[in-house]
Parts: sequence; structure tokens; C-alpha cells
Amino acid sequence: MSSATSPVVEESTKEKVEEAFEKGWNVIVWNDPVNLMTYVVHVFMKVLGFDRQKATKHMLEVHQLGKSLVATETRERAELYHQQIQAHGLMVTLEQD
Repeated sequence: MSSATSPVVEESTKEKVEEAFEKGWNVIVWNDPVNLMTYVVHVFMKVLGFDRQKATKHMLEVHQLGKSLVATETRERAELYHQQIQAHGLMVTLEQD
């Protein structure tokens, strides 16, 4: 009886692991009226490892266009970025590519 449910559990776990490591999760930062542009640049450099030029480019996209796609990663890494960016007070969402 337990052997009949075991393959289903293993397959479900395998699918979840594969999904977590598939690329295709977009990290999008949204404009807000609270954070200073210099702070947003600082967060991008600290969390995402951007150099100042790339961080400034994405900050300007956020400011001028309302949002910026800052990373496309595996689900696991995208969720980590989401948590870290959100912890710094920025508005951020995840979308599947």
C-alpha cells in the first residue's frame, strides 16, 4: 500500500525540484514615492552585485518607466532576490517568464 503512493510522492518532489532550478523567473522592481534614487542604486549594488553604472541604469528605468526587470533567474534565486530587495523596503514582484 505504501509502495503505491511512494512513486507519486517521488515524482511530485522531483518535479518541484526541477521547477525550482529552472530559469525563467523575472524579478521586477517597481517605482515608489518613498525611496531615494541613491538608495535604490545602493540596494541594487548590494543585493544584485551590480556595478554603479548598471545599478543606475535600472534605477532610472524604475523612476522613468515605473518598473525594471532586474534579474531573470531560477525560482529559488529569484525568491532570494525578492526577499532581500523587499527587506530593503523596495516594491518587488516575481513573474514567471
